[in-house]
Amino acid sequence: MRPIRSLMLCCALCLSAPAFSAAPAAPGDVAAIQDVVRQFQAAIIAKDGKTLGSLFLADHNSWLTVLDEAEYAKAKARNPKAAKVNSSTWKEFADFVSTANVPVEEKFHNVRIETNGAVASVYFDFDFLADGKVTNRGSEAWQMVRHEQGWKIVAMVYSIGR
Repeated sequence: MRPIRSLMLCCALCLSAPAFSAAPAAPGDVAAIQDVVRQFQAAIIAKDGKTLGSLFLADHNSWLTVLDEAEYAKAKARNPKAAKVNSSTWKEFADFVSTANVPVEEKFHNVRIETNGAVASVYFDFDFLADGKVTNRGSEAWQMVRHEQGWKIVAMVYSIGR
């Protein structure tokens, strides 16, 4: 009988505890983050590495690419030493965009933003296009902070494949 009493006590305590939920995001913060998303996309199309770089916290970087299982199998077939997770930097991406020989664009779908006004998470599905053709697609997540100069991206991780 003792385990049943313990279980009943736990249930009673859980039911009587106040529910905690995050405060809704301030519309101004969400709008400012949406503006960063638009600037990011516009900078890619314009091949504007300087503007792209300004969207990141300058001295911090975490940039990871993760291949899904199908893409990883293809990569391993081409090169047995291929890694499932690869790191890069926003600076390398800005250089790539600035020097691309063909038009490049990243289209975002299902953008979701969560923020408490100090930190934020942006998650979306994407298609990356080069010369009008999808070269990779997947899901992408940004971690952002509200800096003295506005919202900045501090970390980015994205998958390739679906």
